[in-house]
Amino acid sequence: MPFTDSKRRWLILAIISSALLLIVIDMTVLYTALPTLTRELSATASQKLWIINIYALIAAGLLLGMGTLGDRLGHKRLFIGGLSVFGLFSLIAAFSPSASVLIVARGFLAVGAAMMMPATLALVRLTFTDRREQAMAFGLWASVASGGAAFGPVVGGLLLEHFWWGSVFLINVPIVLLALLLGAIAIPDHPGNSQTRWDWLGSLQVMIGLISIAYAVKELGKRQPSFEAMLIALVLGTLFLALFIRRQRRADQPMLDLSLFSTSGFRNAVISAVVSAAALIGMELVFSQRLQLVLGLSPLEAALFILPLPLGSFVAGPLAGHYLPRLGEQRMLFWTLLLSAAAMLTYLLAHNAAVPVQIVSLALLGLTMGAALTAASSTIMLSVPADKAGMAASLEEVSFELGGAAGVTLAGSLLSAIYAYSASQTIAPWLALNPLIFESLDDALVVAATLAPEDAAMLIGSARSAFDAGFVAVLATCAALLLMAALLVRPRNRVS
Repeated sequence: MPFTDSKRRWLILAIISSALLLIVIDMTVLYTALPTLTRELSATASQKLWIINIYALIAAGLLLGMGTLGDRLGHKRLFIGGLSVFGLFSLIAAFSPSASVLIVARGFLAVGAAMMMPATLALVRLTFTDRREQAMAFGLWASVASGGAAFGPVVGGLLLEHFWWGSVFLINVPIVLLALLLGAIAIPDHPGNSQTRWDWLGSLQVMIGLISIAYAVKELGKRQPSFEAMLIALVLGTLFLALFIRRQRRADQPMLDLSLFSTSGFRNAVISAVVSAAALIGMELVFSQRLQLVLGLSPLEAALFILPLPLGSFVAGPLAGHYLPRLGEQRMLFWTLLLSAAAMLTYLLAHNAAVPVQIVSLALLGLTMGAALTAASSTIMLSVPADKAGMAASLEEVSFELGGAAGVTLAGSLLSAIYAYSASQTIAPWLALNPLIFESLDDALVVAATLAPEDAAMLIGSARSAFDAGFVAVLATCAALLLMAALLVRPRNRVS
């Protein structure tokens, strides 16, 4: 039964949004903290990648199964359970004594996030029944999702200015406790559909498939990849995804209704969600590192510099939700992606300009990316009936998570490749001193600290130039991806 109490509806949205904010911030909060965390925990290059990537990988693998489980058991149960897991492992992550423990804690954080994320969207879908209110609620949800992801480095920078690196996880705990209390009271026990089957075998198949494919992509992105490991993961992932698709086609009650993809609107929305998330998170990964490692900003200064991006995203969500019913989903998808590509290209051209010009460019990028994610989320959720809200929500979240993982992989791999190539051309005299210089700018700065001032200045200048070459390549690639996605989802009829 739909909820009729207006104040209660918006309170539920506030509770859901607070939990969602924690989830998406945890995807990117370590971007600013990574240099400090690497130093404090003596993390290797491989451990650094897993600290960042394990969260998105496990969450993406579990989301489809959790969405249908929520349809069966009730989304409130999964939401409250996920909050509890998330709070517990935030505490463990905050006091991790080693990089290995932190990686495990991040993995369990992803389990809690996977339980909650489909539930947040499904609860919005069930709570708001008026079409215009739905569009506005989805716009607010999307603004939290996109703005929160962009806000992660800001939170990390502010906390690191005054506290140790574990504070980026510890801050989750009081918010989780408050959300648990309010959620238990305010969110109704909306019953699930006991007739909905939870396909545990299908959940296992898609989890293994998605994680294996993502692992193969990440392995390929390494400077010295293990092609054997990559090939095994690729074959394993392809096999399990093929088994999953075959199982869904034969099932009376599929976990994922593949017929949804025959609708161009739904298919275009999924494409938009994947590409938008990849571009936003990939760009932010290299941008936050550049601010600290190239421009020499402190974590707090870097956080403040990034601020226009999440603020733009927060503003864009409700605006896009308001205008979505008027413009239509397909037009909104096309124009927001096209404008996002233009905004990404604008910042690429302005990344060495005066600070006010960069701030305006970042705000425009946040506005357009936030609007694109709002259009994608709303279109996906409004394309299915209410009793399949969990399935649609999980697919939307998988799109966002896989897009984020792909963005991290693409941006990190491209940055490393361009840096390594440029470094081999400009800092060869120091490579014999320490081959790690060739690996990353972080390592080059560590080596430079041991050199005479004149040599250190030359090494730092060359290494930073090599990093900047990779930064430019990443932004150009993100802009190209957004443009291609816009052309792909362009409405067949004339756009005006």
